[in-house]
Amino acid sequence: MITLALYIWLVPLLAFGIQIFFGKRLPRKGDWVSVGAIGISFFLTLIMFVRMLLNYSPDYAVHASVPWINVGTFKIAMGIYLDNLAITMAMAVTTVSFVVHIYSIGYMEGDPRYSRFFAYLSLFSFSMLGLIFFDNLFGIFMMWELVGLCSYLLIGFYFEKKSASDAGKKAFITNRVGDWGFLIGLLIVFTTLGTFTITDIHTLVAQGKLTGGLLTAAGILLFAGAVGKSAQFPLHVWLPDAMEGPTPVSALIHAATMVAAGVYLMARISFMLSFDAMLVVAYIGGFTAFFAATIAITQNDIKRVLAYSTISQLGYMIMAIGVGAYQAGFFHLVTHAMFKAGLFLGSGSVIHAMHHAMHKTGVEEDPNDIRLMGGFRHKMPITYYTFLIFSLALSGIPFFSGFLSKDAILGGTLAFAMAQSNPIHYLLPTFGFLAAIITAFYMFRLIIKTFFGEPKRPDLYEHIHESPKVMTGPLITLATLSIWIFFTLPSISPFGSENSWYYHLVKKPESAVSVQLGHPVLEIPEHIEHSAHVNGMMISIIFALTGILLAYMFYYWKKWDVEAFTNKIRPLYDLSYHKYYIDEIYNATLVRGLLLWNNILAWFDAHIIDGLVNGAAFVTRHVSRLSGIFDLGFVDGLVNAVADLTRDTGQLLRKVQTGQLQFYIFGALAGLVLIIIGTLM
Repeated sequence: MITLALYIWLVPLLAFGIQIFFGKRLPRKGDWVSVGAIGISFFLTLIMFVRMLLNYSPDYAVHASVPWINVGTFKIAMGIYLDNLAITMAMAVTTVSFVVHIYSIGYMEGDPRYSRFFAYLSLFSFSMLGLIFFDNLFGIFMMWELVGLCSYLLIGFYFEKKSASDAGKKAFITNRVGDWGFLIGLLIVFTTLGTFTITDIHTLVAQGKLTGGLLTAAGILLFAGAVGKSAQFPLHVWLPDAMEGPTPVSALIHAATMVAAGVYLMARISFMLSFDAMLVVAYIGGFTAFFAATIAITQNDIKRVLAYSTISQLGYMIMAIGVGAYQAGFFHLVTHAMFKAGLFLGSGSVIHAMHHAMHKTGVEEDPNDIRLMGGFRHKMPITYYTFLIFSLALSGIPFFSGFLSKDAILGGTLAFAMAQSNPIHYLLPTFGFLAAIITAFYMFRLIIKTFFGEPKRPDLYEHIHESPKVMTGPLITLATLSIWIFFTLPSISPFGSENSWYYHLVKKPESAVSVQLGHPVLEIPEHIEHSAHVNGMMISIIFALTGILLAYMFYYWKKWDVEAFTNKIRPLYDLSYHKYYIDEIYNATLVRGLLLWNNILAWFDAHIIDGLVNGAAFVTRHVSRLSGIFDLGFVDGLVNAVADLTRDTGQLLRKVQTGQLQFYIFGALAGLVLIIIGTLM
């Protein structure tokens, strides 16, 4: 299985290498290389998944590692860790990635950077699979950062558009904020425990090697990385802008891959979360679920509605892990991957048709604007029916996969609140149930405005047509995988998944913190869990149906005037429509504050640092000038004076050197006479 995992992981990397260097020269610009590579990874993952089902052991795990850094006492090993969680996650990722690759053949046809797009998809798949398979937090962090790089490249793929390049930078920078916390958390773990390996961390935490406030801090800081990657409040702002990327990228990022990485990380480290850390995780997730849903309700961009929906559903997953409903949170990740990828691909099918219609008519409008649509179900029946299935699943309607996982989350959250002595924790299920009714409302608002009613623009409607089979095929596949039965087998009950293969195989890991303390960090009595599940299921169904009914009352039957109602709640509507002005607040405070700080630093550099440097240069220059004067006037003067004296003395002595012998004899005799006289005296 380890060898199989290596092939699954590395084949997309090989495809990236071929595509990035030779893609333009290959037939069809090499799309078949990337599609073939992820197809191989998908089928190998399917083999691994089937083996897991046949083995049917909840305790299955294999691990292999090799030394990576070994310098004195500093040692880091890198390896592969496969358990049922990793295999299930890999199955979801390769399935979505494979259908997105196929869909992209039709959607991206004719794009001038066609081969580069598929190269980026392959690199993204490699990064995400590595994040799943690595056995240690440092390896996960490396793949985590590579996923961030790929998202920057894909979101900003149309970099000639300022909005797209800005969106890519916004995603990259916002994620770095969360990753800073992730890195600090890593350092706490390594400096305290001396290892990054997840199984070793579990053992050492259970032994009490990391305790108290430091353990809570480590858990919350690691969660900060998930807040950025999974777009949780307050680092959610990058994800709606990521819609600037091609629609297949939206499906890939917002379904089972990049944004799910944060949830997967939290599932992996859930064993080391203290009760306080769990509360932080739960409340951020619960608030995000409700908060993002209230924004989606007023948006008119078809992809932006789905983007805020993704943020909301990720909040559900994070909240579930925070309240201890580990299996429910990860289960929703798997089911959500299928229907949310389908929703984005369905929106891409609509946008593709709008682009075609606008090209035919010469209209220059926003092809994503649902206010220009209407009546499309007659022209695009496959897109409509699959979109309807995806929306029913997202809304939590029975007989669809989303009902199973959302019901489990709401039941788990309600059980948590019931088991706690503090009534304030009922805020969590309140967030969940309110988000459920709003989700059903905004999804059917989207369906009615897009597919029902009279065409808003008859000139465009005339040219709308169904997408090609290469695009509708993935929609049908994902719609099929959004039916309940794939997730309940061997049971066929559409109202619960407790007896499913998933709940048997993906077990919640033993809490290392509980072992350390000698008592459960979070224990919910069985009768409370059962009661919460039944009550939660009934409430969630009622709320979902109510949301759908309200959408039909407002937008289909038009029992109430939407404009009049909007005017009555104008302040609330404006808050939602403008996304609570959070981007504006960030721009006014963080962005402008950072720019102001940069300007202060630039002034300090130009006037203080450069002033000191320039002042030192001024002093040096003038001291050098004085030194030059002293050197020329005094030092050189002395040297020149000695030279002049020597020269003049030489001139005098030269006169004595006449070259006449008699003159030399006379001089010698004169000198002898002087010596005799001096001696006698």
